[in-house]
Amino acid sequence: MSNVVTGIARYLATDVEALDVVSQNVANMRTPGYRAERVAPDFMPAGRGQSLSLDMADGSLAQTGKPLDVAIEGPGFFVVDVNGQEMLTRNGQFHLDSDKQLVDAGGRVVQGESGPIVLSGDNVHIGADGSVVDGDRTVDQLRIFAIDTPDALREAGDGLYTYAGTEADWSGQLHQGAVEQSNVDPGNEMVRLMEITRHAQSVQRAIQAYDQALQTGINHLGDNS
Repeated sequence: MSNVVTGIARYLATDVEALDVVSQNVANMRTPGYRAERVAPDFMPAGRGQSLSLDMADGSLAQTGKPLDVAIEGPGFFVVDVNGQEMLTRNGQFHLDSDKQLVDAGGRVVQGESGPIVLSGDNVHIGADGSVVDGDRTVDQLRIFAIDTPDALREAGDGLYTYAGTEADWSGQLHQGAVEQSNVDPGNEMVRLMEITRHAQSVQRAIQAYDQALQTGINHLGDNS
């Protein structure tokens, strides 16, 4: 009986985690550069668990016309400084802080190949290769980090990601005056929600059947006492 209880508990935990993933994806449908999470629950007998990964497909581009907005096409990430730690983001909603440094929407300093990028104003051209021209002067090149092991990428909140793998060669391009949208597909999330709900209902029926069998057994023992 204990194996039955353990199995049911595992299935319920699987459904709860999968629902959390769907909820997070839906909550971030409008978060620029957000990578949808994908969870592959294993409903087979014990011990194999779930596989959580990030969808690396590009999101659609939204034209903003703002010279400091930049969108990435291809499997690369901007690099920002977070309290001395380099973290990755796809959100290219950039602006200048009070020190004229290029920062992201959260005020984190965007990294160029030579470190922080300091600009004099909005008369900036950002090339497809990441080169940054301030007026008539090339000041730096945006650092674009490409990954070669998607499974080593982890969502860290607030549009940021950590990566424990090695860096790859980047072969994409940048688009100035645009922002990449979230790659969450509402239709896919709705289908996934329906699948999880159906499985949760089947687990609930299993719980009811187990409870009924247990109660019948208890009653039978009482009748024989």
